[in-house]
Amino acid sequence: MPRRIVVGVAGELAPGERKLAFIDGRSIVLFNLDGTLHAIDNACPHNGAALAGGRLEGCMLRCPAHGLRFDVRTGCMAGRGGLKVTTFTVAIVDSKVVVSLDEPHAPTEQARDATPYQETERCKA
Repeated sequence: MPRRIVVGVAGELAPGERKLAFIDGRSIVLFNLDGTLHAIDNACPHNGAALAGGRLEGCMLRCPAHGLRFDVRTGCMAGRGGLKVTTFTVAIVDSKVVVSLDEPHAPTEQARDATPYQETERCKA
């Protein structure tokens, strides 16, 4: 069964803001992109560098260590193929921001019934 962890309250992150959350020894970064919340693992899949301080260019996050760019909505690296950072489903449940940890990319039953905050369209950056 997926674990749903409360990481904040609805509305605490304004568009363009990010928040670092530590859950069970795991570091996750939440982003508000134009009112939509997204969550990714804070470790770059290339060499484990922290992504939280990376430069956000539209929906693309630049790894501060080596410059790789990842779409925070999908986790995909810019270009064809390549590396992918883990993304997590985010939902608003009872005015709380909830991240589903055990099933990256798959909404939980409770999250499906709540307001979803995961987009699937491709980045236009």
